[in-house]
Amino acid sequence: MTANRTWDGVVVYRTAARGWSVELTDAAIVRNSDEAKALLAEAVADDVGAIGPYIAPVQVDEAGKILPGNLREQIRRDGVTIGLPV
Repeated sequence: MTANRTWDGVVVYRTAARGWSVELTDAAIVRNSDEAKALLAEAVADDVGAIGPYIAPVQVDEAGKILPGNLREQIRRDGVTIGLPV
């Protein structure tokens, strides 16, 4: 589950402890639609901490590390894809 933090727009991830973290590695992993619906309902109710929550795809590697599941989520995690002027 990912969203944007209300006060500054930073990408955040819903944790298993039902909080928000800026680290993808802290994200709660859901494995079925019932778990996803429950996590989404909790996140939507927390419209003070984060806005626009949605279930985002992830991959878990052999070591158990959580990685973005598609290009969109990789960009959300890593930031802009072009060099910005200094």
